[in-house]
Amino acid sequence: MAPRVNTDDLITASEVAWMLGLAHHNTVSTYLRRYEDFPRPVVDRSGGRVRLWLRQDIEAWQRSR
Repeated sequence: MAPRVNTDDLITASEVAWMLGLAHHNTVSTYLRRYEDFPRPVVDRSGGRVRLWLRQDIEAWQRSR
């Protein structure tokens, strides 16, 4: 059985970028490659064109930096 998530907790690359103070949402893809501990998207469809993260995963990663 797949884990259940509250859809209100899902955020896009643009929202991740905003939370991290990044200038552009494409930089999130760079973070995925550069930082081994960067949270992986919980939804990754269409060859990476549709990615969603859990807000709390990004917040925890940000606090740990």
